Amino acid sequence: MVSKLDNALAFQQQALSLRANRQQVLAANIANADTPNYKARDFDFSAALKDAVAGRSSGDLPLTTTAGRHLQGGSENTMARLMYRKENQSSVDGNTVDMDIERAQFAENAVHYEASLSFLTHQFKTMLAATQN
Repeated sequence: MVSKLDNALAFQQQALSLRANRQQVLAANIANADTPNYKARDFDFSAALKDAVAGRSSGDLPLTTTAGRHLQGGSENTMARLMYRKENQSSVDGNTVDMDIERAQFAENAVHYEASLSFLTHQFKTMLAATQN
């Protein structure tokens, strides 16, 4: 029963994780808007979601362990391959963050995240109603 629930909610869980990860990347871009030579980064959400659903990871290579008790380790930031954003307007200090683009992407991602949460909440309510009848 639990595995069926996991399978039913796996897509939404992966989408929410990727949305949260993208929100962190966009927030880092906004936070570094005045940092000289900072290069804005982002990732292709749809490609990352396709890879996550297919079970592929586009993150870093796994850590090598030298003893049996070492943990493999992992990072939430390795869910998607980060790319540098194309520069729209050159700046004197080499920073490629365009605040208009970053704010728009941040707001759009937040709306999608909230929509995914609403959809997931509706799924839970539907399952709960089905079990109570």
